[in-house]
Order: sequence, then structure tokens, then C-alpha cells
Amino acid sequence: MDMSLFDDSQAEELNKDAPLAWRMRPQALDEFLGQEKILGDGTVLRRAIEDDRLGSLIFWGPPGTGKTTLAGIISKMTKAHFAQLSAVTSNVSDVRKVLQEAKERRSHEKRKTILLIDELHRFNKAQQDALLPAVEDGTIVLIGVTTENPYFEVISPLVSRSRIFEFEALSAESIKSILKRALTNKGKGLGGYKIDLSAKTLDFIVDNAQGDARQALNALEMATMTTAPEKSGVRKITLAVAKDAMQRRALIYDRNGDAHYDTISAFIKSLRGSDPDAALYWLARMIYAGEDPKFIARRMIIAASEDIGLADSKALEIAIAAARAVEFVGLPEARINLAHAAIYLSAAPKSNSVIRAIDKALAAVKSKHNDVVPKHLRNSHYRGAKKLGHGAGYKYPHSYPSGHVEQDYVPENIKNEKFYVSSNLGDEKKIHDYLAKLRAHDEE
Repeated sequence: MDMSLFDDSQAEELNKDAPLAWRMRPQALDEFLGQEKILGDGTVLRRAIEDDRLGSLIFWGPPGTGKTTLAGIISKMTKAHFAQLSAVTSNVSDVRKVLQEAKERRSHEKRKTILLIDELHRFNKAQQDALLPAVEDGTIVLIGVTTENPYFEVISPLVSRSRIFEFEALSAESIKSILKRALTNKGKGLGGYKIDLSAKTLDFIVDNAQGDARQALNALEMATMTTAPEKSGVRKITLAVAKDAMQRRALIYDRNGDAHYDTISAFIKSLRGSDPDAALYWLARMIYAGEDPKFIARRMIIAASEDIGLADSKALEIAIAAARAVEFVGLPEARINLAHAAIYLSAAPKSNSVIRAIDKALAAVKSKHNDVVPKHLRNSHYRGAKKLGHGAGYKYPHSYPSGHVEQDYVPENIKNEKFYVSSNLGDEKKIHDYLAKLRAHDEE
């Protein structure tokens, strides 16, 4: 079992060498900054913490937003026994040991147990299943902390028995307040140093932390500790020093997590919405974060038929060309090819008639009786086919002056179904007009 992050007996010993982000963890609700939507005055969660009447909870959100810190505050406020496991290093036997201890504690001491599991999404199904009976009968109150969407990564029975609270990236105001607190706190922060930090440099750190307090505090500490004091004892943290400390703008992105799917969703919706600037922004975010360019190209190929379709069939050609360019050229140069395709797809006229048509046809196949292929449509190019009547009565369209002749091409029970409904947009208008002309001719 891991040593608790909230073990007060270790705090003094670790405090000097611990990272600034660890030292500056709030110790009480009034010190906690951000997450006002779920932890503000009068909210359900705050009342439950203050009244020590917690049910099982799942804290979900990006790194550095206070999930584990809030669990630590709860550990100091509750009268219940507080235990902790890390899903990274614990196994089923560790879980069972904690649950057995909790069961004995409830039986002998009449005291409940709150169990914090950090990185809950890293527990496999068997480990999560082991928790379920104890959560269900009240042996433990679970606090699961995760950066991944619990609706995908946590088993449904645990989700249904827990209250899920989604933590959001901290606002710039909250990050700035946290940094200012660290700069002035002499006991745990950097208040013992003489630091010259301009408002512009502070804003740079705040902006580049992207709502992650840990990132911001780490950068501030790095900038401070690597800046030699001047003769006056002042450490002047310039913008250049802050940039060096940040190295690279923090970007919340996990190629297997929510940010991956949310960002590609925003990209596709921007293409569909004919907003090339937005599409380029989301494309740039994915490239910057290291997304697989082949994945981006595949999604554009799908969008070319799903959202543009016959309104501009060239869109599919360009999307496929971009995918080939990615394989042939590779990044960073292929960013240009991806951008080329993204701009074209954004600016192209839109029609979803193709996806509507195939989905309607699939629905008919699933719901209706699939009659045999009519004899006049069957293959007649083999010996004996004519004796079976295959191809008999088939009218060859090219034998007619217009290249078209009216006849049935589907079984009788599908005869009146219309799957493809053309739009009147872009190039599809030509298809619309041509089909309308054929139908009018057939009806004469």
C-alpha cells in the first residue's frame, strides 16, 4: 500500500525538498482556489464535505486542477478513517486487504472508511469489480480520482453508485492567485527570496500553464531557482527565463483519452461548419500535441464523403491525396498537405445525402425481407444461365438513344423505397437535375 500523500507525520521532513507544487497544496476548503461550480458556497459537494456525509465520489478532470488536493482536504476534515491506494502500483490483493480492514473497522469500531484511489482508470476490470461489493454495502466510501472519462474507463456499476464531479482547467485568475500566494508565502513558498517578476512575465507563465496549477508552480520554481541573485539579492525573472523554464506550452492532450476525441470532434465539426480558420486551429493543436497525422487524414477522408459528398466529389480526391502525402512526405512538411485538405474541405459545399442514403438502405436490409435477386438482374454469363431464365427480360440501357430505360432494379418489396435524396447544392445540383429529368421521362 502506498504511503499517503496526506500523512502529516512526514510533512515536516519532506517539506524542504518537496516541489513547490507539493508544498503549496491547500490544507483547508477556504484555501482551495478554483472549481467554484462544484465546490462553491452552498453546493452539494461542499455541504457534504463540511457535514462529513460523503457518498462515493469520482473526481474527473485534467491534471493540476485540484482533484487529489481536494481529497487531501477531505482526509483532514472527516472523522472517518482515510485510506489511500494508487492504481498504478496496487493490485487486487492490496485492494482486498484494505477492504478487509475497513470491514473489521466498521464492525469493531463503528467507524467508516473513506478510500481514495488515485488514477482509478488504471485499475483493470477485476480490480474495479473487487471494489463493488464494499461500495454497495457501505463498507467503504470511495473517492476515485481520474484524468480519464469515467463513463469509458470505469465499470458501469461503480459509476452508477458514485457521484461524478468534473473538474475544469483552472481559470487564469485562479492560476495567478496561486502563483502570487507562492511568491509571498515564506513558510512553504518562495516568500523567503527577493523576486522581481513583471506582470508580463507572470501572465506568460499563467497563459502557458493552460489551467494546470502544477505546471505553473513548477515553472515558477524552476525560473526562481535557476536565476542567480544580483548583488542586491534580487532574483530578476525575465520573460526569457520564464520561457526557458516553461520550455513548451502545456497542452492537455492524450492520444487515447478525452482530449484526443474531443479535439478531433471539434476539427470535424469545423470542417462541416465551413469554418477554415477553426479547422486550422484544431488541426494545429493536434499536430502540436503529437497526434498521428494518419489518424487526422483518415478522418478527413470520412468527412469528404459524409459531410461534402456529391456536392463536391473532388473533396474525396483531395482528402485521399493528403493521406498519401502524409505517408510519402511525413511531418513536419505534411502539415502543409493536411492544411491544404482541411481548407478545401471547409470551403467546399456541403451535402450529407451519401451517408443518409447508405444508412437508409442498410436499415431497409435489416428490417425488410430480403427477396431473391429478380431473374432479369441475375448473372447470365455462364453456361446454362439462359436455361434458368437468368437475364431474361433485361433491358440494356446503352441500346436506347438516351442511354436510359425504365425497368425495376430491386425486388418487388423494395420497389417504392427511395434511399438517395439529392441535395440542390454544389455539383450535386447537376445530379439532382439529371435524375429529375430521368424520372420525368419515366413517368411519361
